[in-house]
Amino acid sequence: MRIAAKTDVGRLRLVNEDCYSVGELPGGFVWAVICDGMGGAVGGDVASQSAVRLISEAVTSSFQEHMSSRSVKNLLVTALDNANTWVFDLSQANEDLAGMGTTVVAAIVNGNRACIAHAGDSRAYLLAGDEPLQLTKDHSVVQVMVDTGQITEDEAKHHPRKNLITRVLGVGESLDADYCEEELPPDSVLLLCTDGLTNCVEPEEFPALLAQCGFASFAESLVSLANRRGGQDNITVVAIEI
Repeated sequence: MRIAAKTDVGRLRLVNEDCYSVGELPGGFVWAVICDGMGGAVGGDVASQSAVRLISEAVTSSFQEHMSSRSVKNLLVTALDNANTWVFDLSQANEDLAGMGTTVVAAIVNGNRACIAHAGDSRAYLLAGDEPLQLTKDHSVVQVMVDTGQITEDEAKHHPRKNLITRVLGVGESLDADYCEEELPPDSVLLLCTDGLTNCVEPEEFPALLAQCGFASFAESLVSLANRRGGQDNITVVAIEI
């Protein structure tokens, strides 16, 4: 497996409140985590960096090569829960950080399976062929509206409430993270990203760009394209080639 990653402040923001980390694990596994922080002058930065650090430490210290799928799920969900508690407690103790939080998407990948936990609207996609498959479902107001038939998916892309998130790490005492597992075909790519990418680049464009630029330049090319289209937000991409 190969990993390509890129984060960028974008064209309009002064601070990059996105944060990510990636690494290798025993037995040929790899892991990745992306967070998109929010809240106050410094809160988003603190929330995302803290969550990435804590989740990374939990994964690298607790993972064992022969873990069952259930154990990997417990590892990821517990790591997110503990990060949530730490960020929430810090926000309660420091009024300058009150209300801070962060989205999160984290994955542990072996040769043919991805285990993914997430909260918020940072996403995971599987690229295997011409049609990307979104593996995560946004925890957002507009996603609820789509699910209940109030608006269409196309309307959701430009809805004025599209940035309102219903689940965020660090905002409450507990976190209800979602978890999924996905079989990964040979020669596929698992893509994790923040909404700074998907607000500017349609997922349907991912496969063609991958074929055009090659895997080594894929993450950087996605970020560059998002910036050329306005770069309204911080942009972060992690791609894992199977």
